[in-house]
Amino acid sequence: MTAPETDMQAEDVRALRQSAVPTAAVGLVCVGVGALVAGGKGALGAVLALAVVTVFFMISVYVVGRAAKVSPQAMMIAALGSYMVKIIALAAILNAFQGTTLFNGQVFGFSAVALILTWSATQVRTMVKSKVLYVEPRP
Repeated sequence: MTAPETDMQAEDVRALRQSAVPTAAVGLVCVGVGALVAGGKGALGAVLALAVVTVFFMISVYVVGRAAKVSPQAMMIAALGSYMVKIIALAAILNAFQGTTLFNGQVFGFSAVALILTWSATQVRTMVKSKVLYVEPRP
């Protein structure tokens, strides 16, 4: 493994941690609020939202990270492809649990939105603060 790959992997792990920790904290708040608002079913809805959002974003990080080793074009294709797959998977999940009484669907939805916004905001903050070249320097 070369030094640039190692540095890039360390940067990816750092960015992942800087998003995962605040998202987990917001997830705990969502679980507490869900429990207060809708009892155990509300807490379960928030936990499920945290699980879905975390898994979906981890899939993106993995797929895009692997594709980035190939080329910038492959990275973009992988990002768009994984986005489409996740949208279809989310539609399937929502369809499968439509009308369920297992958990509170409103708490699930609001929690998912809060978690997605938290993850996205921390990703933007991390990228703005990092010194990543967006133009390949000339040799």
